Amino acid sequence: MLTIEVPGERRSLLRRLVRPRIVAVFSFRYDAHLVRDLIANITPIVDGWISWDDRAATEPFTGDPGRRRTLLSAAHAAGAQWVLAVDPDERFEHAVANRIRQMVLIPGKVCWTFNLREMYSPVSYRVDGIWGTKLQKRLFPIFHDQFPITDKSGFSSAALHGSWVPPHYRQLDSHLNLYHLKMIEPKRRVARRDLYNALDPGRRFQKVGYDYLADESGAVFETLPPGRHYLPPHKEDHGLWMGAAGTLGSGSGN
Repeated sequence: MLTIEVPGERRSLLRRLVRPRIVAVFSFRYDAHLVRDLIANITPIVDGWISWDDRAATEPFTGDPGRRRTLLSAAHAAGAQWVLAVDPDERFEHAVANRIRQMVLIPGKVCWTFNLREMYSPVSYRVDGIWGTKLQKRLFPIFHDQFPITDKSGFSSAALHGSWVPPHYRQLDSHLNLYHLKMIEPKRRVARRDLYNALDPGRRFQKVGYDYLADESGAVFETLPPGRHYLPPHKEDHGLWMGAAGTLGSGSGN
């Protein structure tokens, strides 16, 4: 079920040029209880948001492409010029609100990356090895000629780990942080490893595999730098936030 919270006012061409409409998109299932804080986090950043409630799904795993295409199509219909993709268990650092209006003035098919910080506590994240190099493409413009979405539109049809952004978009690095909360709880690290090993046993969608998700060998952590916090602060509930590997259930993705 779609929920659309985007102002419907008409915009002049000048306003569309100087203040492009930014719409956040996300889906949820087992992590539905995290949505309220997510909305609080993105409200200062975007002009509106669109969500897909996947809790009524009858399949144990619905896959990413269908949800993403539905959300992108709804964003286009709502007049979005830029899309900010996010998951309920993620939070943008507060500085994004001050930077995003300049970021979306870049013309053409570009995408902005964010440093993905895998949180191991509400205020610290892992930085050794692969953990310190993760980037996510999450902010990008959409164009009329991409809709209705077809295979020629460029959006990923990969069953797992597909990018929101077509591959021909030029990448720009924001150097801003996107904090991923799911890894805070140790049992979620194990469950995430087991779920993806069950969904992708041949590592078709991620060559590095998934065992590393629960491997803490040589772990190095950093605390949130001054001035780079996220709001609202996270209060850990120790829940699982995802389906178990035995049922191939899935939340909204990561």
